Amino acid sequence: MLIDNNPKELEAMEAFHRGDRQEGLRLQEESASEFREEYKNKDHCPCKKACRYHGNCKECVAIHRAHQEHVPNCMRPMINQKIKPLSELTEHTISYEIEPPKEILRKE
Repeated sequence: MLIDNNPKELEAMEAFHRGDRQEGLRLQEESASEFREEYKNKDHCPCKKACRYHGNCKECVAIHRAHQEHVPNCMRPMINQKIKPLSELTEHTISYEIEPPKEILRKE
């Protein structure tokens, strides 16, 4: 099952956007049901960092919400995808002003 850019969830969002809340909710629950079944006994966490909360999204998100410093590793690609077009407005020159913390996973 594809989690990121899941076709059924994308379809649900289209339904919500066109005002068909009932269909959006139906598709969303269908997708959630498929997720629950598929990942009942599988690891769904894409995080590459060894962490006590790996796979425990509820606690992981609660911790990040509590400290308000950064977002969980699994959400970074989605957020970066949204930020990238804004960064293009300045030819990505913001990258010259940013020094990531040493703990950040870097491409090898």
